[in-house]
Amino acid sequence: MKVLVVDDDVVSRMVLMHLVDSCGSYDIVEAADGQDAWEQLEAGLRPQVLFCDLRMPRLSGMDLLARVRGDGAFDAMPFILVTSSTDTATLDQAAGLGVSGLIVKPFQAGQVRVHLAAFSDPPAAWAHRAEPPAATMARLRIDARRLLAYLGGFQVQLTAASGDIDAMVARAEMDAARERVERLHAGCITLGLAGAADAFDALGPDSHEDDRVHLVLADAVRAVLAQASLTRAIQNGH
Repeated sequence: MKVLVVDDDVVSRMVLMHLVDSCGSYDIVEAADGQDAWEQLEAGLRPQVLFCDLRMPRLSGMDLLARVRGDGAFDAMPFILVTSSTDTATLDQAAGLGVSGLIVKPFQAGQVRVHLAAFSDPPAAWAHRAEPPAATMARLRIDARRLLAYLGGFQVQLTAASGDIDAMVARAEMDAARERVERLHAGCITLGLAGAADAFDALGPDSHEDDRVHLVLADAVRAVLAQASLTRAIQNGH
């Protein structure tokens, strides 16, 4: 599986490449900035997943995302934006352009692992069982733009949780880890992700202590992405 890592900061790029490498056997390609990445894509590079920093000279991560989604050759490619900005405007813009995922700096191996699993492993049978987005919007009294923002923010929480839960368990903070899983379960219910909510329910009270929680997190990310895709179709009038 080919993975493209784009970041103008060479140290950040090396760290992210190392984290990808630690998650399995991947063919990792690097780009020094968005323009370099775009030139490689135009020259024939076809990565299965692209991790891209947000703020870069010449061509920012957001600008590269817009180009990728505007080109039929790459528009379905999973595009993971790496950013330290979690403000609503950034999340809204990224969601509107069709970002596949978000990793918040400082990134951890858990965040990278969850995204790689979400785009390389086959989804569980429950992964896309969810309330229709229109019903969720009516229940929460929000529009498609706001639902996309909520889904984007929840995806950030899901990906961050993998590393955070491991760290809590390592520090023997079992109550905090259990509470984190319970909050994610509540988030799935609120956003109408019925399959993901049931999967968290089925984990049991001590699930944070083994690898099952990471598999559920990866599939929950997939459920969020599927729901976001349906929501964008509504927003675009399709």
